[in-house]
Parts: sequence; C-alpha cells; structure tokens
Amino acid sequence: MLAGVRLIGFLVVAPPFYSRSFPAPVKVALAMGIALVVGPRAAAATDMVPGVMLANGSAEFLGALVLQAVAGLGLGFLVRMVFAAVQVAGSFIDLFGGFQLAMGFDPLSQTEGATFSRLYNMAALALLFASNGHQLVLGGLVRSFDALPLNGGLSMSAMGSVLTGGLGELMLAALQIAGPLMVVLFLADVGLGLLTRVAPALNAFALGFPLKIFISLSLGSIAFLTLPHIIGTLTERAVEIVVGVTR
Repeated sequence: MLAGVRLIGFLVVAPPFYSRSFPAPVKVALAMGIALVVGPRAAAATDMVPGVMLANGSAEFLGALVLQAVAGLGLGFLVRMVFAAVQVAGSFIDLFGGFQLAMGFDPLSQTEGATFSRLYNMAALALLFASNGHQLVLGGLVRSFDALPLNGGLSMSAMGSVLTGGLGELMLAALQIAGPLMVVLFLADVGLGLLTRVAPALNAFALGFPLKIFISLSLGSIAFLTLPHIIGTLTERAVEIVVGVTR
C-alpha cells in the first residue's frame, strides 16, 4: 500500500501519465500492479536501513501514507518540469510567429497553449511511448525505493536545490529547441521594419503576418524532426533527477 501510494502520486503528475486521456482507474490499477512487484524490494530496502522500521500503528501508517504521497507528487513534479521545456519551446515559437492569438485550452493536459505549444506537447507524449521513455521514467521511480525508505520523505533542501537548478535548465532547454526559429522570426521583423523605413508607402507590415506564419510552418516542421533526440535526452535527465534527489 505504501509503495502504491507513492506510485499513484507520481502517475497523477508525471508525464505521460498525467494526461486526462488516462482514466483515474487505469492509473490506480497500474500503480497497484507495479506496487505488487516492487513491494518486496521496497520492504527489503527499508529493513536494511539501520533504525528505520515500517509503521506499527494506525497513526504511524497514516503518516507514512502522507509521506509517500508527498514523495510521489514531488518526484512527479520534477519529471514534469523537465518535459515542460518542449511545451515552453512551442510557446516561444507561437509568440514570435504570431500564433499566440490562437490560444486555446487543452482539456487533456489541463494547460493553455497555442498551435505549436499543443503540437509539441502532444508529440512529446507520443514520442515518450514510441521510444519506451515511459518505461525508463518508471524504472527510475522504482530505483528510488532503494534510496528512499517506504516511511521516509523527500529532503526539502535537495528538492529546493533541484527545483532552483531545474527552472534554469528548463528555460535553457526551451531556448535551445526554439532558439534558431526565434532568431529567424526576429530577423524577419527587422527586415520588414527596414523595408517600411525605406518605402513607407509599401506598408510591408501588412505582409508580416502571412510571412511569419509561412516561416513558422516551414522551419518549424524542420525543427520538429529533432524532437525524437530531444525527448531521449530529456528522458535521461528526468531519470537522473528522480534517482539523484532521493540519494
């Protein structure tokens, strides 16, 4: 039960399982099925820690359940923060390409985004399954039971340190993904501004929206081809964070 609660908390937050396309009963069944497999391993790892015992009473057991729920949610949030770089990169492209006006709410991911933001998000989820990245993420979570006992909690200092560094890595990864296209779109704006300055009667900015949309669609499709490599790198980074924060 303790292992299952940590797994459920993780699946509720972490990609690709956080999507509402996965019904809650499926998440619970998946978590309890994995918990049945890793339960003996987690219990053995807890017995090997000196001075650490499983809960004996109801109050201690409820406290251990709360700790495991917090641990699962915390680890899931760290994984989601890593993969959020893809969605943020799509938001940058929408902002510079003029697609921000087509903002919409995605009921599956419970987030708002425009065209490229939603496209990149859905592609990242699909590539996670196609590349078996979800198995690597779950494998990293299973390995966390060896370092973090069943009745233990996450270190807040380690969590804060990872969150602080992770936010910087998120923005850096998003800029690396969308940076080349953002530079091209910015140069297109500069070129239109210079053309308007030279020939004011031409009204070059009237061509700005269709031109930037054409550039975004043409170059964005080329940048889209790099997503499989990006998802592989982010998956490895997510596993490193899950295992590292529990040490």
